[in-house]
Amino acid sequence: MISIKGVHYSYNEDNSFSFKDWVVNAGEQWLLLGNSGCGKSTLLHIITGILAPDKGDVVINDTNLYHQLSNKERDRYRGQHIGIVFQQAHLIKSFTVEENLIMAQSFAGLPVNKTRIDEVLKSLAVHNKTKSYPNELSQGQLQRVSIARAVINKPALLIADEPTSSLDDTNTKAVLALLMSQSALNQSTLVVATHDKRVKDFFSNAYLM
Repeated sequence: MISIKGVHYSYNEDNSFSFKDWVVNAGEQWLLLGNSGCGKSTLLHIITGILAPDKGDVVINDTNLYHQLSNKERDRYRGQHIGIVFQQAHLIKSFTVEENLIMAQSFAGLPVNKTRIDEVLKSLAVHNKTKSYPNELSQGQLQRVSIARAVINKPALLIADEPTSSLDDTNTKAVLALLMSQSALNQSTLVVATHDKRVKDFFSNAYLM
């Protein structure tokens, strides 16, 4: 379960955000929808433990990110329990696909598990790219590997930040199908943040900014 309550963040006196309370049950799939500048990125950074709010509580599966964990503990917790799919892949260019996923396991303080890596890459139909480097992949393959990295540690929470903004309608549907299937396969709660109104019809739950 994910819960935010009484969360407020201020960059300065002219730029601050108060977020309405939100409860997401385990395994649900949610859309975080709002126009650019409405605070989506700020809320995402708060939920993922990157940006400490001025006040309020963020709880993921009974762990209060900002009242129970130190900065170092929060980084470790993020690696183990939160997967993030960015608009761009952000893979390490000098590492193979397999090495990028090993790095994700290592950063989370988890043992290297090549069986898990094979399992995830097979589920995303990019198993034949294990030894490939990012510059050898198509845009679609890069996105699949980015999803693989996000789910490799079986996160409780899977977040996708603007995953469809630069895609046409066909690829938008394909990426959303992948995110939904992977969240179900890994029993992860899914939150997709976007200003892309094409995505709205795919979700029955929405948090409107």
